Amino acid sequence: MISMNGIVSSVKILKYSERPLVYFKLDNQSCLIAAHSLNFLADVDDGMRIVVVGEYNSRKQFVVRKYGVIGKTKIMMEFELIKA
Repeated sequence: MISMNGIVSSVKILKYSERPLVYFKLDNQSCLIAAHSLNFLADVDDGMRIVVVGEYNSRKQFVVRKYGVIGKTKIMMEFELIKA
């Protein structure tokens, strides 16, 4: 397993299903996430810093198995806006 960290950009849903396939860029690296993609969409937005763990597929895309947000997640920030 390989770990990387960086800033997220270009979040897109490639396949809609029970487990959506989500594409995003981490700095300039193409990444895919399916395992926890619904949580990922709730937690992460463009411009956020995250740490990911995973491996490369045959197309040189990084397939994410685990992720962690550095700082506050998107849901935490939205909740603070509602609370204020």
